[in-house]
Amino acid sequence: MELKFFLQKKLTGRLLVKMSKQNTFVKIPKERVGVLIGPDGKVKENIEAKLKVKLEIDGEQGDVTIILPENSEDPSVFFRAKDVVTAIGRGFSADHAFRLIRDEDAVFDVIDLRVIFGRSEADIKRIKGRIIGENGKTRRIIEELTMANVAVYGHTIGIIGTFEQADAARNAIQMFIEGCQHQTVYKFLAKKRRELKKQMLELWEKPEAER
Repeated sequence: MELKFFLQKKLTGRLLVKMSKQNTFVKIPKERVGVLIGPDGKVKENIEAKLKVKLEIDGEQGDVTIILPENSEDPSVFFRAKDVVTAIGRGFSADHAFRLIRDEDAVFDVIDLRVIFGRSEADIKRIKGRIIGENGKTRRIIEELTMANVAVYGHTIGIIGTFEQADAARNAIQMFIEGCQHQTVYKFLAKKRRELKKQMLELWEKPEAER
């Protein structure tokens, strides 16, 4: 499959993706390079083994090149590998980022607070505090009620989950950004939790051929 060369600037403001026929370039914060490599290089090795790609990492600059082997029959792994690398770069643990490999229905979403608040560090810090909560309580509640993973890092909020889970988490985070009270958001999340559980139950009750 012929892939056209393109240049894309993501909302994170710090992530630049450059793609050609055989490789993809991703820039992550330098302080996250160690997490991407992992102890004894295990995280990097797992990504390469599971997605059949090669990672070239410049630890000094935070530059990551994802290379697709010449004999690869599935160029879509470019995008999956890019999401995994980017997720780690935006604060997710390797285990949570690997959910994008384990679950083919999982998606990666990023909310860039600088797009909303510009360079106002005070507003960004305030909203991050609302979303994290005391000792991480609010973030944990969002994760528990949506079954999505949430990472608050720098000026971004990352979400990993199925489309429905990620959408519920994004809507809850948007409510916090708009100034809604915590109890209002929790009630919304509890309702979404019931809807998600009902959807899962209905899915399992369908004949396997219809799933």
